[in-house]
Amino acid sequence: MVDYVQRTIDIARNNVTAGGRPFATVIVRDGEILAESPNLVAQSHDPTAHAEILAIRDACVRLGTEHLVGATIYVLAHPCPMCLGALYYCSPDEVVFLTTRDAYEPHYVDDRKYFELDTFYPEFAKSWEQRRLPMRYEPREDAVDVYRLWQHRNGGDRRVSGAPRSQP
Repeated sequence: MVDYVQRTIDIARNNVTAGGRPFATVIVRDGEILAESPNLVAQSHDPTAHAEILAIRDACVRLGTEHLVGATIYVLAHPCPMCLGALYYCSPDEVVFLTTRDAYEPHYVDDRKYFELDTFYPEFAKSWEQRRLPMRYEPREDAVDVYRLWQHRNGGDRRVSGAPRSQP
């Protein structure tokens, strides 16, 4: 039997040894690894190449769906907001994280101009007008028309077919 926790740690350790960042993800369903990835931001110069994002993409393509129902996703550290959003969106049964920011913060910090781990979750919860990241709203009715077209092409349904629904 594969130790998925150890596999996640090993991928992250190997990535650091190869010059990458200390993060990794392993996605498992029915006892089979669907996808796994280290964080490849440093290697690819792609700020979205987080381990969770890459593994989710790979697993979803492999399964032919955007939904990871039935999967357990192992991540080395508590997910950042981008990865947390992707995890919510793909609907796994469970996410297992192996360390907290408080535990790794003495050894690794990845603060950015608008993103500091200590303050980002409260920042994320603010309305767009109050965020540190400058944002501007330019309402356009033809932008809404794109959604009307989508709804029309989907038989009047507003919801994505096959998407798992929240439980009350």
